[in-house]
Amino acid sequence: MFSNNSRYKKLEDVVVKDSDGTQAASKALRLIPEVEGDFQHTVEENDRLDHLAYKYYKQPKKWWRICDTNPDHPFPPALLGKDTMVAEQFPLLITEEMDKPLWFEVLESLRAMVGVEQVRLIKKEIALVERIEIVGSETVTRTVPKYAYTLIVHYNNMNLDTTALVSRMTDLDLVVGPPERVGRIGKTIVIPPNAVK
Repeated sequence: MFSNNSRYKKLEDVVVKDSDGTQAASKALRLIPEVEGDFQHTVEENDRLDHLAYKYYKQPKKWWRICDTNPDHPFPPALLGKDTMVAEQFPLLITEEMDKPLWFEVLESLRAMVGVEQVRLIKKEIALVERIEIVGSETVTRTVPKYAYTLIVHYNNMNLDTTALVSRMTDLDLVVGPPERVGRIGKTIVIPPNAVK
């Protein structure tokens, strides 16, 4: 069932019963060992775990050691930002002359799309600007904050893509700037020392 160099080969066999009482042989659960390392690798666009294992160990089949050392990402492709769930930032170009969008409707419309898991609106003060207003017969200068708005959408890229999301936002009368993928590219992962196991 497992090749001779599989890390599951040495796990003991266990017998499990299903709800009907039928018995089947299985392997015991493989617990992730405590693995430490000091060396850090910065994730790049075309990284693959087997390539990294070859680069650092000269053994591409030791990619699982890198996974064991980075347990925050139990799904191996997610470690390198190749998960089906992605997050993307969409800056919105909203000027003072525009009517403010009805945020509730915008968020609900995006959340209703198949594949969208989460939508967040980030409102960030970027500057203070002076605005001259006429109040009655007086001219008043007021300092008011200027904001930047960004939508962050977490979605399954097997169901959706950037084009469909931008299209929906455009249908909602939003002006969208260039989107940016939020992910693992440029972030670091730990590479453990080589081990005999």
